[in-house]
Amino acid sequence: MLRVTAENKPNYRGQALLAIVCLGGGLISSLCTAQAPAADATRKIEDTWQGTLHVPQANRDLRIVVKVKKDDKGALQVSNYSIDQGGGEMKADSASFQDGEFKFAIQGIDGKYEGKMSGDGKSIAGTWTQGPGSMPLLLERATPQTEWAIPTPPPRLPPMAADANPSFEVATIKPSQPDRPGKLFGVQGSHFRTINTTLADMIKFAYGVQDKQIIGAPSWVESDKFDIEAQPDAPGAPNKDQVSMMMQKLLTDRFQLKFHKDTKELPAYVLTAAKTGQKMTKSEVPDQLPGLFFTNISPATLTVRNATMDDVCHLFQSAVLDRPVVDQTGITGKWNFLLKWTADESQFSGMGVKVPPPSDAADAPPPLFTAIQEQIGLKLDAGKAQVPVLVIDKVEKPSAN
Repeated sequence: MLRVTAENKPNYRGQALLAIVCLGGGLISSLCTAQAPAADATRKIEDTWQGTLHVPQANRDLRIVVKVKKDDKGALQVSNYSIDQGGGEMKADSASFQDGEFKFAIQGIDGKYEGKMSGDGKSIAGTWTQGPGSMPLLLERATPQTEWAIPTPPPRLPPMAADANPSFEVATIKPSQPDRPGKLFGVQGSHFRTINTTLADMIKFAYGVQDKQIIGAPSWVESDKFDIEAQPDAPGAPNKDQVSMMMQKLLTDRFQLKFHKDTKELPAYVLTAAKTGQKMTKSEVPDQLPGLFFTNISPATLTVRNATMDDVCHLFQSAVLDRPVVDQTGITGKWNFLLKWTADESQFSGMGVKVPPPSDAADAPPPLFTAIQEQIGLKLDAGKAQVPVLVIDKVEKPSAN
């Protein structure tokens, strides 16, 4: 739900962001595999490397550890850890070491490293690039005495019982800070939070609808923004349906929301599988909550993890597009992919973001509809469809905490 401020960093161990994160993204660890050529003993890449990455936007230094080894088939393996951001590890796409040039890429966060090993083999001078930003990163060969300790990841919270019918036992709702950027719906362990969310955002999140599917709401429902901190009354990590259930109960209890359902033919986008076939990667951790977040808006860069086609449709209709998105792909299961496109001024109104003028650069990514087909093998077409609508009968500003 998009994005990442300094406090909203994706973590793929034991938790996932649920919905949208906007503008940013921390360096996340990686594990990648590729073939590497032989090297002499003083210039072998297989070792532990470390260095400090200065992030000027956040005025923050991040200690980075990179472990390089070969598996029993001779394939190069690279494990990268941002130890000041929890030290988690994540599989990436590619890595190589040839003629002293060391490279690896992490598609999931649109990040890559490229560096040149020194003549004495003790350091690698290079650049970390993530989205549109690049930062220098000098890696030095570590010794057992100088190597930084990688924090032990916290234990994963077991899932909430499948038959649990949870509510938020404690929920704090307060007005958002007027100058705070971004928007967030997130679950960390069992803790639920939102940042800069309107009641319209909450209804869309809880019931899986788009703006045009909410009828008869007063104007403040789309303008007043709130932050929520909430804890379930049942133990364990809730699944997506349980989170929606708790949110629906919160809206009824604290906002006195009442509505009735109807069906209406509306302009819509229909998502189908392209003739070339889908190009997404099957999720390796399908039991985790879906994670969908933007690391950039210009060009738009979307990372999707553990998401169903319904999750993808909900993201596009709530954050990017101006009408409902209907899934007719026939694709089941949960998927991972990275999507990059050049957004136009009609997009991202759901996030309250003004898209800058498109770049004329030769390497600029294609428009959204082309990118969806070329990069992930799906197709998005405009049309009309019968969609459910929520007709608001009653709603009030939130009751006291």
